[in-house]
Amino acid sequence: MPSGFDRPLERVLGKAAAGKLERAFGMTTLRDLAWHLPRRYAKRGELTDLASLVPGEHVTVVAKVRSVETRQLQRDAKGRRRSLTTITITDGTSSLDLAFFNQEFRGTQLHQGVTALFSGTVGVYKGKRQLAHPDLELFDEAEGIDAEEWANQPVPIYPATASLATTKIQALVAQVLDALGDVPDPVPETIRREHGLLPLADALRSAHQPKTEQEAYRARHTLAWHEAFLLQTYLLATRAWFDTLPTQPRHPGALLERFDAALPWQLTDDQRAAGAAIAADLASGTAMHRLVQGEVGSGKTVVATRAMLTVAESGGQAALLAPTEVLAVQHLRSITRSLGPDLAAEVQPTLLTGQMPAADRRRAMLRIAAGQARIVVGTHALLSEKTSFAELALVVIDEQHRFGVAQREALRAKGIHPHTLVLTATPIPRTIAMTAFGDLDVSTIRSLPAGRSPIQTFVVDRAAHPQRFGRVWQRMHEEVEAGRQAFVVCPAIAPGRLEGIDPRGDEAADASADAAEAAPVDDVETTLAQLQRASAISGHRIAALHGGMTTDEKDAVMREFRDRRIDVLVATTVIEVGVDVPNATMMVVLSADRFGVSQLHQLRGRVGRGEHAGLCMLVTAADELGEARARLDAVAGTLDGFALAEVDLEQRGEGDVLGAAQSGVRSGLRVLRVARDGAIIDAARDAAAAVLAEDPLLERHTALRLAVHGRLDPDARAALVTA
Repeated sequence: MPSGFDRPLERVLGKAAAGKLERAFGMTTLRDLAWHLPRRYAKRGELTDLASLVPGEHVTVVAKVRSVETRQLQRDAKGRRRSLTTITITDGTSSLDLAFFNQEFRGTQLHQGVTALFSGTVGVYKGKRQLAHPDLELFDEAEGIDAEEWANQPVPIYPATASLATTKIQALVAQVLDALGDVPDPVPETIRREHGLLPLADALRSAHQPKTEQEAYRARHTLAWHEAFLLQTYLLATRAWFDTLPTQPRHPGALLERFDAALPWQLTDDQRAAGAAIAADLASGTAMHRLVQGEVGSGKTVVATRAMLTVAESGGQAALLAPTEVLAVQHLRSITRSLGPDLAAEVQPTLLTGQMPAADRRRAMLRIAAGQARIVVGTHALLSEKTSFAELALVVIDEQHRFGVAQREALRAKGIHPHTLVLTATPIPRTIAMTAFGDLDVSTIRSLPAGRSPIQTFVVDRAAHPQRFGRVWQRMHEEVEAGRQAFVVCPAIAPGRLEGIDPRGDEAADASADAAEAAPVDDVETTLAQLQRASAISGHRIAALHGGMTTDEKDAVMREFRDRRIDVLVATTVIEVGVDVPNATMMVVLSADRFGVSQLHQLRGRVGRGEHAGLCMLVTAADELGEARARLDAVAGTLDGFALAEVDLEQRGEGDVLGAAQSGVRSGLRVLRVARDGAIIDAARDAAAAVLAEDPLLERHTALRLAVHGRLDPDARAALVTA
């Protein structure tokens, strides 16, 4: 967009204010502050529930002054008078104290009955909550404005900090809005008319300074549409760019035929459908960009292996990028086992991780560079500048949400327009797929292979029913006595060392997580010692597995567990995906409320993978009526990962569900909410497709081209640059 929208804040607000905004929020331009939208609106006529305020929180409240008291304090060391003015404010039921030192004028300014906006950090003094020296804005009725209209006019409440209260941000935003001038709108006028949208500049002004709730709603709707339209135009343009990338066609041959013939089971219909779509992509002569999503244990690795063999048939190499070393090792073993000795000798599956011994790593890198290793499995070591491929033709990304855009592109850059296959065992709601992965074709594997046993899941309330918690270990003893194995999962390695926790994204979840901090968190070291010393399973072989161990240590433990020389594995989330031990039938997740819905679903997928049914116990001390307990009940209530993905989206918001996909080009959604705005996303995608169909290079849509231009990576961006 023109430089006016991108003018430095310093030129409009001055150096001091601009510096505060940059330190607090990373803002540098007028655009940044114009898009710093209110997180909610208050009304002068509606008071805030003061009882809900939590000490330590930075808050903005609307309240009425109930009483004023000023008392003189002892003079200071220089003999100067000192005073404390205490203003008690109320919402009609609860109260809160405001403390002002040496500001006696506040008693006159904030007299009984005055309503105002107060911002500050909630503290506690002598057992009572208070705000010390809060920022404030008096609600004085403006002349000529109806009293009811004045009382109901929305007051913007901004994301704020202790140094930048919402009242200060309001004033700075007003300055920026006055300085904005014309703001070119990337949404074409015909689309705005069709969908009843405001021009971008009007929407921004109405979002910050609405006169009515309806005006604020229409502004938010327009801005959500704006974000959805820009994102969908970017995704569709990227998709079109991928479709122009020429690459060598790859066709299945003897390698795949031999692999299929040796499979001990029949491929499911979903696996066949996904395989057919991938085969067509590989043979098309342009780069594949496909996402395969499927339930835990649905056979995505088999689908990926078949694709890798298709590439290997003509001498190409495939690289599978896994998020953890444990998972990479598991993948290599699984692939090698499924290939059998003859096929494995031909394609030489090779492991490359950063924690391998130096000599082993050098040998692996030589095999990869020489093209001998036609199937390569690794972690971030694959992204190293020192790692080179002879002919990288297929990139497989496992659990893509663990990797950022830049990491995925770094691996693709090691080949000439290689095909990309993205795998995820976390089912993705349709709106998420359209928003985060709209540039990918999607294949879904819902059906499970024959022979998979059911998994029963129960929530165990450790606080309310301690006797049931004791029964958990007796039940595990029974499983082990029957010749089977079990997992115990903890959120932490040792006290204070959390590992692999699924963070929560929205404000409510953050508050829930903060409240949970007071509760003890189970850890591997303490749990291992307790189970070995005094429990129903103390007589069995118990070992630990976590991310703090060396590669050799982790590998040795997993090998012993797989070979049934360990009965119970006490682990962190390093076992979350890819671990395949058919004899494991029971899992106990301690402090289960510390994990997200999808993460719990992934974890329990480690049991019930053989002939015996699986059992998962989710142990918690969380409030039975709280949000954390609702998550656990949802997991216990269904094995449908797609249904749980929707629950996850509703509870946590898309920012966290998307994970690292929100980094880079897909970041920056300020208004659009995928869980709520599916209709907007659908309509925006249709509109973007229509625009690109008529104007593929956006030559007639300058503002849109420039806006999308900023989202694209350098190679794709070049495709939209016109002479």
